Amino acid sequence: MHFTDALARDGMTASFEFFPPKTETAWADFTASLHEFEALKPSFVSVTYGAGGSTRDRTDALVARLAEAGTLDPIPHLTCVGHTVAEIEGILERYAGRGVSNILALRGDAPRGQASSEPGHFRHAADLVRTVRAFGSGGRHRDARGFGIGVAGFPEGHPETPNTLVQMDHLRAKVDAGADFVITQLFFDNRAFFDWRDRCRLAGIKVPIIAGIMPITSLAGMKRMADLAAGTRFPAALLRHLKRCEDSADAVARAGVHWAAEQARDLMDSGVEGIHFYTLNKSDATRQIYRSLGLEGRVGSVASGSQTR
Repeated sequence: MHFTDALARDGMTASFEFFPPKTETAWADFTASLHEFEALKPSFVSVTYGAGGSTRDRTDALVARLAEAGTLDPIPHLTCVGHTVAEIEGILERYAGRGVSNILALRGDAPRGQASSEPGHFRHAADLVRTVRAFGSGGRHRDARGFGIGVAGFPEGHPETPNTLVQMDHLRAKVDAGADFVITQLFFDNRAFFDWRDRCRLAGIKVPIIAGIMPITSLAGMKRMADLAAGTRFPAALLRHLKRCEDSADAVARAGVHWAAEQARDLMDSGVEGIHFYTLNKSDATRQIYRSLGLEGRVGSVASGSQTR
């Protein structure tokens, strides 16, 4: 279902991010647990794509499985680093043939030891957005609108571009190139998100902005988040809460879920257009948050809802 239709159907999108498991055992475990996510009836799920397309085959396999099952609407990540235009168009052809309706267009990271771009290839996410948009406008997708296109946003800044005015110019360039919506990197301080959202609107960025939320389920996991999402700030109130719980892993997990649920509640009360949960392929925390917010089963299911592909 095209993102525009999903938003119109659900009023506020609620979605998850998956990553393709790297081993056969992990793949079997994850696919066996998909029914737990299906029961929540999210608006869509996104599927990540490794640096330089390093998980291309597994991403493709997971997207194909989800598209065929029809109970979780997949939005594949697609990165431009390390790809030619012909390779990107070939991937888009496959996705269009499977009825995939949306793409999350990202610059991506180069594999270790490789340059981030090569002459003649994509250099910026906006270039990828233009290619995806041109693919659809050329009549190569069954939906006359082509793919719905999402891009990344960074409420707390991007480590490679410390100038916040330039950061906003980059986001505006992606939207002007044809992006339909923005999904943010994870954050823990809603004040930073609200201020950034206001600055987006002042910059003329009017497309829906989906807030990215990741519940903390362990102290070790929080440290990994700090490494992976450079620049993410952990508010003092959150750290105090976790400090009080540090002697109990269960208490830390409950505190993290509570914080994420309160974040989501505040975002919903403030009119956010969508919430995207970074799940790490685990349903427990997401299910708890969903239930506490009254989101479970709220959105239309892909199987029973009206589809525009």
